[in-house]
Amino acid sequence: MIRGPIPLTPAQPPKPLIGITIDGTAVRVPAGSTILDGCNRLGIETPTLCFLESLTPVNACRVCVVEVEGSRVLVPACARRAEEGMVILTDSPRVRHSRKMVLEFLASSVDLSTAPDARRYCERYGADPERYGATRETVAQPVKIDNALYVRDYAKCILCYKCVEACGTDAQNTFAIAVAGRGFDARISTENDVPLPESSCVYCGNCIGVCPTGALMFKSEHDMRESGTWDESRQKKTDTICPYCGVGCTLTLHTQDNRIVKVTSPMDVSITHGNLCIKGRFGFEFVQNREG
Repeated sequence: MIRGPIPLTPAQPPKPLIGITIDGTAVRVPAGSTILDGCNRLGIETPTLCFLESLTPVNACRVCVVEVEGSRVLVPACARRAEEGMVILTDSPRVRHSRKMVLEFLASSVDLSTAPDARRYCERYGADPERYGATRETVAQPVKIDNALYVRDYAKCILCYKCVEACGTDAQNTFAIAVAGRGFDARISTENDVPLPESSCVYCGNCIGVCPTGALMFKSEHDMRESGTWDESRQKKTDTICPYCGVGCTLTLHTQDNRIVKVTSPMDVSITHGNLCIKGRFGFEFVQNREG
């Protein structure tokens, strides 16, 4: 058996810095950074729905678009690489109008009742989805409940692709779900649209962890919302270490009335980056078995 200190990954040479200007403020960022990285460095809050630090940007939601001097079209801040001398506007009338329209289209076609970030963005940009009609007919459909761990309510799905990325090469490599159909028929689906228990899903729940709208939700949370007992103002979050194996994943226990109602994992922990396995995410019921 090899003993001694674990070898460390060799340090990478620092990347050269490039200069860009965002909303009139000059900033230098490492080469290869995105416009969103530059915005974050300046403390400029840029709305995002399909972006997550641990996933490959897919440029699906288009609410992060910004104006780049010399560019004919608005560009997605989450994926567009910064270039030396770029001049960027993040809050111009053109940007605000585009973001407002995108949010109106989303909110007029899907249920955003469990998407706090999206609702906050709608208020921020004055989006009025009701002018497209009061009913959300585009993706109205019943909730899919075919297992005891989580539910799929695609009437809340904005097709951000984050669940597909988390199930694929970015995290789990299970490939249980993908985008099927085109246009208004586009949807997240298992292979051949089979029920989840018949698919290749391993119930890691990492798709739930990245979903920004509540389209994917713990069944425990769904049931409590249906009964009117879900109350985040009464919930506590407690970090602990998963007891199931020696990897040492960090769990964030969400508790209400002294019961665990769901489990997440912090994005800023290097062991998990928000990901868990089926035991870590769903294997908490034994804690609440007070009998015997």
